[in-house]
Amino acid sequence: MEFETILMTVDERGVASVTFNRPDVHNAMSALFIQELQEICALIESSKTIRVIVLSGLGESFCAGGDLNWMKSNINKSRAKRIEETAELANMLAALNDLSKPLIGRIQGPAYGGGVGMVSVCDITVGVNTAKFALTEVKLGLTPATISPYVVKRIGEANARRNFFNSRFFDAHEAKQIGLLSEVVTAEQLDEAIEKEVKMILKCAPGAIASTKKLIDYVNTHQMPDNRIYTAANLADAWETDEGKEGIDAFLNKRKASWLN
Repeated sequence: MEFETILMTVDERGVASVTFNRPDVHNAMSALFIQELQEICALIESSKTIRVIVLSGLGESFCAGGDLNWMKSNINKSRAKRIEETAELANMLAALNDLSKPLIGRIQGPAYGGGVGMVSVCDITVGVNTAKFALTEVKLGLTPATISPYVVKRIGEANARRNFFNSRFFDAHEAKQIGLLSEVVTAEQLDEAIEKEVKMILKCAPGAIASTKKLIDYVNTHQMPDNRIYTAANLADAWETDEGKEGIDAFLNKRKASWLN
């Protein structure tokens, strides 16, 4: 599990720490960074022991968006090659967003451009009160295209319009107000706040969490008639799983379920 641009460790509880390791360029995303993060997502998804992921950055920034040298290299490429490159970025964001295990964003510093997209694909986001955010693409004559599905879903259309069109900077408290951050803490409180979120997740059944992530996506993208059918089947399926049977039995018999041991 050694990578050049990402650090990854897994503790005995099944908590994976995935840390961007390009502090000298504020963890900006290069082609290699994008490739390695996709590989890490595949490793996490195939693992039977990893139960939750904490995503963070090394150094003073969470993620400054696209690496300038990477973006500069795209200028002289063919249209087909540029589409191929941006598709890899889209695939990386989708891989993070589609993880069946909870993804906690540990936002220890600023996030700009694509970095806001990285925050947006996290299930839970805890940020320091000194963090700054901005969607800077239009200042460069570009658009926030690949991150837009996740950012718009996260902060809503009205907030996306305001922040996409002017590249304004906003602070952590506003980020929480618009839904980008789940919680804002001081730097000294950050790790304790992350650990609190991790412990709560570890008390819950992994399979039920994975099913619930799919449930959220489905009901958010379908109409009520379809949702009634899907949700009825989803709950019926849950009752038939080993986790469902064990969870109910453990509750009735006042014992710990296996995922708590």
